[in-house]
Amino acid sequence: MINYIKGTVTEINPASVTIETGGIGYFISISLNTYSKLEGKSEAKVLVHEVIREDAHQLFGFADSIERDLFRQLISVSGIGANTARMMLSSLKPSEIERAIMEADVNTLKSIKGIGLKTAQRVIVDLKDKVGREAATGEIFAIGGNTGRDEALSALVMLGFTRSAVIKVLDKIMKENKNLTVEDLIKRALKSL
Repeated sequence: MINYIKGTVTEINPASVTIETGGIGYFISISLNTYSKLEGKSEAKVLVHEVIREDAHQLFGFADSIERDLFRQLISVSGIGANTARMMLSSLKPSEIERAIMEADVNTLKSIKGIGLKTAQRVIVDLKDKVGREAATGEIFAIGGNTGRDEALSALVMLGFTRSAVIKVLDKIMKENKNLTVEDLIKRALKSL
């Protein structure tokens, strides 16, 4: 399985990029989101998702792991193939798709070409817990100067606990004792979750 391809950008358009490395040019399908990040660059590192079928070998490329992870989650939903997932990522930013899934915003997902009501509902049902958990950790790490509470929240969400449950437990613990270390907060929270 190819993880990424790094090399010279020999050709780029809104739907694909060709990266040459080791004398081989790799044709990689990309989203508009990735295109906007790669446009104008002569060298690039593109994260790859490989789709191998009986009749085709395709490479789908991404400028960052957030977009590739969301792509992989989208194609896990019944009825969404790689090209539909790429269309979704071309129509909306990854953060907008995640927000629509977490808020069960069917209309935002339906606004994407090729996504009907049933598919939008299926995406929300299948990915709400997965995307919510990963988006929550991304939000926490994006905040500069994490407090002990934020670090504990982030760690517990990554362990698989839901964000809302962790917040309730941490708030209760913090009311009792505000001077706990991150480790103590996590240990106490684990006993309550």
